[in-house]
Amino acid sequence: MLGDVKHAADFVITGGRVAAPDRVLDDGWLSVADGRIAAVGTGTPPGGPELPRVDVGGALVVPGFIDTHCHGGGGGSFSTLDPDEMLTAVRAHRRHGTTTTLASLVSDPVDLLTEQIAALRELVQDGELAGIHLEGPFISRARCGAHDPDTLLEPDTGTVEKLLRAGHGAIRMVTLAPELNGGVKAVRQLAESGVTAAIGHTDGVAEQLVPAIDAGATVATHLFNGMRPLHHREPGPVGVLLDDERVTVELICDLVHLHPTVVRLAASHAGRGRTVLITDAMSATDAADGRYTLGRLEVDVHDGVATLADNGSLAGSTLTMDNAFRNLVKGAKLGVLDAVRATSGRPAELLGVADRTGSLRPGLAADVVVLDDDLRPVKVLRRGEWVAEVGRATLST
Repeated sequence: MLGDVKHAADFVITGGRVAAPDRVLDDGWLSVADGRIAAVGTGTPPGGPELPRVDVGGALVVPGFIDTHCHGGGGGSFSTLDPDEMLTAVRAHRRHGTTTTLASLVSDPVDLLTEQIAALRELVQDGELAGIHLEGPFISRARCGAHDPDTLLEPDTGTVEKLLRAGHGAIRMVTLAPELNGGVKAVRQLAESGVTAAIGHTDGVAEQLVPAIDAGATVATHLFNGMRPLHHREPGPVGVLLDDERVTVELICDLVHLHPTVVRLAASHAGRGRTVLITDAMSATDAADGRYTLGRLEVDVHDGVATLADNGSLAGSTLTMDNAFRNLVKGAKLGVLDAVRATSGRPAELLGVADRTGSLRPGLAADVVVLDDDLRPVKVLRRGEWVAEVGRATLST
């Protein structure tokens, strides 16, 4: 849930290139009333001189970013029982334009997960988070990546139900490996409960994956990463998930987890209707290099690259959604509207909130990011209220 859009003073953003759903409007404007987008257009904006205006000087105006896979940031993690630490993570990403966040939890013992879910649930109810994503514990030991293998389980109906009950409707997505005993049954259980079933951290082959999609799995958790690689005689998860029109694919667009060519190939094949950029960010995001923890494992961060301390494997990222947007356009050489769809429009549809946010359309929440010529955020608007800091600089209007 997103919570109610709170009242804000009415004003107009003018002089921008506004990324409307179907085209970029040059000399565009966007009016805000009561925390919502009132109108979008070009040329002379509405209202007389009494209506405050924010001239963005030709900058690109895009919808607020929506991150459906994020573990933390700003030194704070979602795998905690401390609400202040959770809010630290939310606010770190908000400074970079993420106005809607799905909090992801790594694998932990079930009793601890239920406590973490209960703590996060409060922030969901307050509208700070859009929901919770469980990335485990029902994943493959062979492809567990930065998850503690000692916490992994095969999915059974009772354990799945226990975790869902702990969320009281706040759990929006669960990642699992369908080749595990009970995997396909768990997918069906999640789908029937209204929870998105995602396939990830899997060593499955095609014959094990297709039944899970038929049972209701609709998302590929960070495609390519944490799964059996593509092979010309065994397509595995990458081939099956990328090629099935029923599946939306997540891409960690930091250009570390995926080469720009791979990003371009995957996003071009999946198209605007099935591509979602994510951060998979951990607590070190927007923070200094050093030693951190991800769940129960120690992680070293050097030059912004997070790796497990014991074996050097990639351990999440320090990516923010503004960087993901920029990398898709400048690194993978895709268009601005492709990036808008992958960072806002399609994620909103995936979360079932496209009637509230995710595009610059009248009636939706005024969630807006203003990007400079280098596609870096200079202003962020969330529900009609300016975010006090953008990046690490104080906002001036």
